[in-house]
Amino acid sequence: MKPITLEWINKAEGDFAMMERESRARKNRNYDGICFHAQQCAEKYLKARLHEAGLEFKKIHDLVALLEKTLDIEPMWEIFREHLAYLSDFAVSFRYPGESADQDMALESRKRCRVFRIAARDALGI
Repeated sequence: MKPITLEWINKAEGDFAMMERESRARKNRNYDGICFHAQQCAEKYLKARLHEAGLEFKKIHDLVALLEKTLDIEPMWEIFREHLAYLSDFAVSFRYPGESADQDMALESRKRCRVFRIAARDALGI
């Protein structure tokens, strides 16, 4: 595995750990944070897969755009389009005042992230 791919994976796992920890908080869960870290985990796994395949990508947060680039090497990932589209909104939308995630959004984000993470890790051989 390429060293930068491993760095992408490590960063994705950091976001996954943050999402999981915040999801287990007993008081004052940060639903925005759960959604954000779910999106970030998926984004970094997409970028890890692209990097490992030697495919270039821009510094974007649009998970569907990243998926489009990935489909040439992982055509079965088409099944994750809806999951990634859902998560993609959380890169920015809840990071600023005016909108906030709720418990249902956080649970849904966590579920979708977990499903995609399994496939990404399998594709990367980890």
